[in-house]
Amino acid sequence: MRIDEEDWAPLEAERHPYGIVARRLFPRSGHDIFLAVQQPSGRRALIFRVPATAAEAVEERHPSLASTRGLALQFAAAPDGNAELRVVLTADDRREVFNPLIVDVALAAQATEGPGQALTAAIERFEHWRRLLQSLRDTGLGMDARRGLFGELVVLRDHLLPALSPAEAISAWRGPTGANQDFQLPGSAIEVKTGAGRNPGSIVIASERQLDETGTDHLILAHLSVDERRGGSGESLNEVVGSLKDVMPKGQAQADFGDLLVRVGYLSEHRHMYEDVRYTVRRTDFWQVTGDFPRIVEVDLRPGVGDCRYRISTAGLDQYGVSAEWVANIVKGKA
Repeated sequence: MRIDEEDWAPLEAERHPYGIVARRLFPRSGHDIFLAVQQPSGRRALIFRVPATAAEAVEERHPSLASTRGLALQFAAAPDGNAELRVVLTADDRREVFNPLIVDVALAAQATEGPGQALTAAIERFEHWRRLLQSLRDTGLGMDARRGLFGELVVLRDHLLPALSPAEAISAWRGPTGANQDFQLPGSAIEVKTGAGRNPGSIVIASERQLDETGTDHLILAHLSVDERRGGSGESLNEVVGSLKDVMPKGQAQADFGDLLVRVGYLSEHRHMYEDVRYTVRRTDFWQVTGDFPRIVEVDLRPGVGDCRYRISTAGLDQYGVSAEWVANIVKGKA
């Protein structure tokens, strides 16, 4: 699901002295979730309409809703006696963020059972975005996040796009959504790590599920060793983003790519911060994660243990090494 300007156009074409022009999302859902334009201000909004009693119970647990620049979260009374939770765009320069944000919030709420759970899920997802935007406000993505995004985009451009259609390749990029691996395909998954050291002796693994091949036929760990320097001769983060947009036809895949960039925190307002640092890929290694590959997986943990962050040594991984050509065949589903 995605929301773009074509969804807003008919709502904004209507003019009224007051009220709301709205279109229901998820028509078959039990939740009343609407895309809306407030009149006469013309402000865009995502609205959750629930019984007043459900809203009161949630409001007691969340007496003050935090907003951020250009985006507001607020309770309001509905004309029919119900209550509404509204996510409102209050500044046009946040339009880049607003559409992917409300899609994420709406999907989280729609997946719940009752109205109270829907409101709670919506508030929690909005808070996730608020924290992300607050962290990016002055400095953009941190150096580790920039390097990691560069690595994922290089794998997307150099190893997935040559093997898949643009739509398939972009659909496979799941890192921005918080999935266990950065790329997930019907029969395979790829986790990407990027380091700036010349000879990295270890790789940080973020959780016990990151190198768990449960549910996939092939799990691949990719490691990019990059030279990183200010004013170097390599590619900037902006350039690798631009190179991907250049090879994608305008349409759904390019729009989805833009939304995923926003979800990972790459915003146009910060582009000037990403131009100076340049990356050159020195070496790319691929390992098949299988059998006795050194890792921690969920089944190995005692009850009550989770959220494991650990390091694996790259020494001794040669026996699991695979070629880029083998990876391409796996991505194509030919292995």
